[in-house]
Amino acid sequence: MLKRVIQIAFLFIGGALGFVFLPPLYEMINLSSSPWLNNPYTSVALGALLLFLLSFSLSDYCVKLINWMEEVLFKLPAADLFFGTLGLIVGLIVAYFVGFAIERINIPVVTEFLPIILSITLGYLGFRVGFKKRDELSQIFSKPGSGSKKKGGEIGHSQAPEKPLYKLLDTSVIIDGRIADISSTGFIEGILVVPQFVLTELQHIADSSDTLKRTRGRRGLDILKKLQDERSTKVIITEEDFDDVQEVDLKLVRLAKQMGAQILTNDFNLNKVCDLHHVQVLNINDLANAVKPVVIPGEDMQVVVIKDGKEHNQGVAYLDDGTMIVVEGGRNYIGRSITVTVTSVLQTSAGRMIFAKPKDEQVA
Repeated sequence: MLKRVIQIAFLFIGGALGFVFLPPLYEMINLSSSPWLNNPYTSVALGALLLFLLSFSLSDYCVKLINWMEEVLFKLPAADLFFGTLGLIVGLIVAYFVGFAIERINIPVVTEFLPIILSITLGYLGFRVGFKKRDELSQIFSKPGSGSKKKGGEIGHSQAPEKPLYKLLDTSVIIDGRIADISSTGFIEGILVVPQFVLTELQHIADSSDTLKRTRGRRGLDILKKLQDERSTKVIITEEDFDDVQEVDLKLVRLAKQMGAQILTNDFNLNKVCDLHHVQVLNINDLANAVKPVVIPGEDMQVVVIKDGKEHNQGVAYLDDGTMIVVEGGRNYIGRSITVTVTSVLQTSAGRMIFAKPKDEQVA
């Protein structure tokens, strides 16, 4: 359909060009004496026919160009497009008035070419300024204190709609599965966003020849389906991609910057990359460590020593949440339930480790 519209446009443009340019061409080649060529309808028909025939070879390129421009414009946020266009209009208006003043000077070469150069330069600068300064411009246009007061002087909330809060999910947090349980409790606000490149990576893992990877990938797909079915707010899949970037982690960081979103992950390395790029990240492992029971030095607890430690005469025990307890002098109590006294606690992003020793009465 678009190709036909372009060919029809070529037809009308060719007719207009033939009406304007073909009569002078006849005079140049001494054919203006022909009564048939002097007919303006003949010039219109010839121009339309020539450009229509040319459209068969150019229409495909025009369709590709229009589709590319459409794709680029659809990817731009509406606010960016609006303020960029506003800046372009202001730049062209300034260029018009400057060009009008230059025409008064009446310098032959400058008067003809400088207004065109000014229109291109100031129009581009206006678009860039409007695009880059969209946040500041939006604050100028917004009414200060609007909606902050109700009738009678009562303090109220702004009636302007809040910007939606997006949270990007990476592959590791989907495969991990705990995100579904956390989401069902209502602690995660906003809209969960799954980029298509993350979904593609998850599908490749699910199609892997390795049994463990295949199981993890299929589990991740099940988790996404569970999130879509059980979550009260939306879970959307975005087609946004960056062809110039190969690494999925860098694509996530760039998409988070573009959308103003947070990244949900349990990947320690991605967490560090987000910190370097000043992108807010929510680490599921940090959340798990934060909700673990707090123990302090001097506190007693009942544990079962299950194996040797790395150092001499050490024993290792575990709490119900998986926290490792290193028991000094606990090697002799392997397989037994003993009471230990906490000596110190080591807390890191990778987890928590508790150091303890058997209670004095048991050692004696």
